[in-house]
Order: sequence, then C-alpha cells, then structure tokens
Amino acid sequence: MAVKFGTNARGKLDKFKVLPIKSDDQVEILAGKDKGKKGKVLRVIPAQNRVVVEGINTVRKTMRPTQANPQGGIQTVEAPLNVSNVALVCPSCGAKTRAARRRDENGKKIRICKKCGADIDK
Repeated sequence: MAVKFGTNARGKLDKFKVLPIKSDDQVEILAGKDKGKKGKVLRVIPAQNRVVVEGINTVRKTMRPTQANPQGGIQTVEAPLNVSNVALVCPSCGAKTRAARRRDENGKKIRICKKCGADIDK
C-alpha cells in the first residue's frame, strides 16, 4: 500500500504539522538551483511539508485555455519546495536563523530569533 502525503502507515490522516515558517515570511534558499536567493513565502502546505516562495523554483507549465486565460499556452509558475531547503530570515538582524517560541503577556505564542532575540511575529 502506498502511503500518501499527510497520512500515516494505516492510511489515517495525520494532524497537521506546525511548521516554523509562515506565509509572508522572508526566507533564504539553502539547496537547489536557486541556492542563496531570498524571497517571500506565498503559501505553506503543512500536509506535504512544503512551501511556495515568490520567484523561486519556477517551472514552465502548459495551461489550457480558460475564461480567465483565453489564450492558454506556456506559463511560468512557482513550484513548492521542501521546508528543509529554506531558512527563515530575521526581519531585524537580517541573518538566517531558526525560530524559538515563547509566550507573550497575553499567553499567545510568538516566534523569536535565536540569534538576536527579537520578535519575528509582529
């Protein structure tokens, strides 16, 4: 039996993982053809452990004509990357970092930079 993304060995859906990267975060690419480039996260897919980054990992895809795109043809779109191939960039110090978590005075979890200690979440 083939195991699908987001399922365990018995075929039951796993709970969604909490990824350290969220939408609109600035990330740097660690591996692949776009290594060293920086970009903004457009979409996070926790069930597949993947992220889509703006302008990174672009592929050419043939599109059928639709009402939104009557011409059809070949377009470039961003393909998902594995979350292990991207690193979070701290907005205050600008360095690649891992995110630690702590609770603020209201009890809400926030992410902090492990290098400078500044809050990543606004």
